[in-house]
Amino acid sequence: MGLPAHSIARRLGSSSRFYAALSIVLAAAAPSFGTDESPPPGVVIFIADDLGYADIGVYGARGIRTPNLDRLAREGRRFTNFHVAQAVCSASRTALLTGCYPNRLGIHGALGPQSTHGIHEAETTLAELLRGRGYSTAAFGKWHLGHLPAFLPCRHGFDEYFGLPYSNDMWPHHPAAKPGTYPPLPLIDGDKVVDDEVTPEEQKELTARYTERAVRFLEQQKEKAPFFLYVAYAMPHVPLFASPGFEGKSERGLYGDVIEEIDASVGTVLAALERIGATDRTLVMFLSDNGPWLSYGEHAGSAGPFREGKGTVWEGGTRVPCILRWPGMVPADTTSEARWMSIDVLPTIAKRVGAPLPALPIDGLDVWEWITGAPGAQNPHAAYFHYYAENELQAVSTGDGQWKLVLPHEYRTLGGKPGGTGGKPVAYEQRKVTAAELYELPRDPAEEHDVACEHPDVVRKLESLAEAEREVLGDALHECAGRGAREPGRVEIPRK
Repeated sequence: MGLPAHSIARRLGSSSRFYAALSIVLAAAAPSFGTDESPPPGVVIFIADDLGYADIGVYGARGIRTPNLDRLAREGRRFTNFHVAQAVCSASRTALLTGCYPNRLGIHGALGPQSTHGIHEAETTLAELLRGRGYSTAAFGKWHLGHLPAFLPCRHGFDEYFGLPYSNDMWPHHPAAKPGTYPPLPLIDGDKVVDDEVTPEEQKELTARYTERAVRFLEQQKEKAPFFLYVAYAMPHVPLFASPGFEGKSERGLYGDVIEEIDASVGTVLAALERIGATDRTLVMFLSDNGPWLSYGEHAGSAGPFREGKGTVWEGGTRVPCILRWPGMVPADTTSEARWMSIDVLPTIAKRVGAPLPALPIDGLDVWEWITGAPGAQNPHAAYFHYYAENELQAVSTGDGQWKLVLPHEYRTLGGKPGGTGGKPVAYEQRKVTAAELYELPRDPAEEHDVACEHPDVVRKLESLAEAEREVLGDALHECAGRGAREPGRVEIPRK
């Protein structure tokens, strides 16, 4: 059952003042931290859902105010060439939390309520890695690595969890959902369903509730105890909802309202970090899981100057905003063009906290010197591989960010048409890349000019790298399985 209206009102209080009030609550009770020479750093990761590259002020947003994220960028480093491993929900989150290309682990696309597979118990998540170093761990928000009990966060390294098991559009109230497509959307606390049917009114308060839980988790941390907090917002993935204090406040309609509430949430959590004295010893990261879902038009974001969006390997699908802050460790008020990927987050953090890498092979590498701009640093990756769909290798790019080879494949596009209105999408059309296309990204970030004929040596090099990767992870387009791919976890559901 959904929460009654009076309970929702009580939780939100005066919604316009909710985040400001939450920022100062329990300040007098905040613990103080010791001054050990090298205390383990805290880690906070915020991930938005379907947020476009150009949806934050410091990335060029128009009509959307994001003062907290803009401040985070000033206090840290803004990356203009950060990429997710795949431009879709479950696959993207798998890469971030495991350091693996998601197709290595058998996770493709977006897992729905009917899925009977998820992340395998043998895989090591960032939460498990950090808990092995004595960290307290919590995840609040969207999970999407399997909704059955065996796959939930508390089975994969998180001490606490509260949120949705999959996307908020996998929900019978979604305006674009066909009747009977989805069962009621549950809300989970730990490993138990505490609300078996999330209502539209409850969707409006989700960001506020995730914020409240995140602040409570931080306030409960003991002196010097390291922590990992993972806040995964359900939006701006459609359907869009903002709490009453944010509705109608932005110049970009409901989409802008949602982003401004997410920004306020980030500010509230950062204020909690400051109260407990953890700002200077905490690595904070903000990113999106993929580019904008363009078919939703006014309810979708912007990829800025980049081509296409979510669901493609063009830059608009995989290049997303990314901000890192760690005072004294990450250069403040700087911008980096270093090309790196979400698979690198786990091994880079592991090195910083002195944790061993997972026992099973991963794909990411420690890119710390590359992303912090150490003199003479180079990306340890010769190339990044861009998979999509059911294990299709659709592109390969050089680690230095110079070249990208788009391989023959079929992709979706609006073809210049406007997106939908009122929370309903318009149809994509399908197009094909029939021969490999080469783009020199620094000169052509919009991927408009194929220069394959002018640089056959670069094409051959990248095709050779792609062929070597097919041997490891396979490629459905070449009917190749790959020797390094692993099975996801599977649960058999008895037929009724």
